[in-house]
Amino acid sequence: MRSSSAIFWVAVTVLGGLPGVTQAALNVFACEPEWAALAQELGGDRLEIYSATTAQQDPHHIQARPSLIARTRKADLLVCTGAELEVGWLPLLLRRSGNARIQPGEPGHFLAADHVEMLEVPEKLDRSLGDIHASGNPHVHTDPRNILRIASRLSQRLQALDPDHADSYRQRYTAFETGWQDSIRTWNEHAKPVKGANVVVHHDFWSYLIDWLGLNRIATLEPVPGVSPSTRHLAEVKQLLQQQPAVMIVDTSYMNDRPVRWLSDQAGIPVVTLPGTVDFQQDETLQQWFDGLVQAISEPVQ
Repeated sequence: MRSSSAIFWVAVTVLGGLPGVTQAALNVFACEPEWAALAQELGGDRLEIYSATTAQQDPHHIQARPSLIARTRKADLLVCTGAELEVGWLPLLLRRSGNARIQPGEPGHFLAADHVEMLEVPEKLDRSLGDIHASGNPHVHTDPRNILRIASRLSQRLQALDPDHADSYRQRYTAFETGWQDSIRTWNEHAKPVKGANVVVHHDFWSYLIDWLGLNRIATLEPVPGVSPSTRHLAEVKQLLQQQPAVMIVDTSYMNDRPVRWLSDQAGIPVVTLPGTVDFQQDETLQQWFDGLVQAISEPVQ
C-alpha cells in the first residue's frame, strides 16, 4: 500500500501535466543584466528572473547583501559571467545560500565565460599588473557573436532543468538565433565606416566589441586594470595622440569620467560613453542595447 505522502506526489505529478494547470516557473538568479535579458529571450514566461546588478553598477564591486542571499536560496538556475568577474561576492552568496542546486558543478550553475573564447588571458599573474583576471577579460557580452554562442548553451541548460517544456525552449532559441544573426549582419554593415579607426579606451571593458568591429585600440587610460590614471600617464597618452590621432575615447557609463573629459579637452577628440550593459529594469532588450552601442560607436566617423 502506498503512503499518503506518495499518493500526494503522484497526484501532483498527474495534475501538473493536465491542461490549464499552471506549473511553477524556474527561478533564475542572474548576476548581471545581460544574462537576465538573455534568459528572458530564451525562457519567456516559463522563468522568474532576478538580476543582482543594474546597468549603472560595476559588477566587480557588489555587496553580498542579505536580499541577494535570500534570492539565491530559492534559485533553480544561477547565470553569471564567471572568469573571476564576481569573485568578490558570488562565492559568499553561494556559501550562505545553502542551495545545493546552484553550486559549482551542478546543473543549476551556469557561467557564460565557460562557453566562449577568452581574450587577454594573462601570460603571468602578478599583483603589480593590477586587477587582472586569470581566465581572461570577463566582459564577453560586448560581442554579439558571444551572445549567440552562450544562448545556445543556456537554452540547452534550460531544457535539461525543465524537460517537460524542452520543445518550447528549443523553439524560442531557434527564433532568437534567426533574428540575432540578422541583427549581427545589420550591425556589421552599419559599423563598416568605423572599422580600423584608432580609439582610446578608459578601461579594457570593451575589448570584445573592439575585436568584433575591428577597431584599433592605441591606448588605455588606466595604466593597469583597475588603477586610475595619473596626471603623468594622461600626459603620455596626450603626447601619443599627437603622433597617432584617434577618432574617439570610449568610456563606460558607470566609471568616473574626469580622466576622459580632461583628455578630450586637451586632445580635441570626442568621448563616446557607452552603457556597460542592458537596462533590464526598464525592459530594454539585448537587441535595443546593441542597436545603441553600434549607433554611438559609429557616429564619430559619419
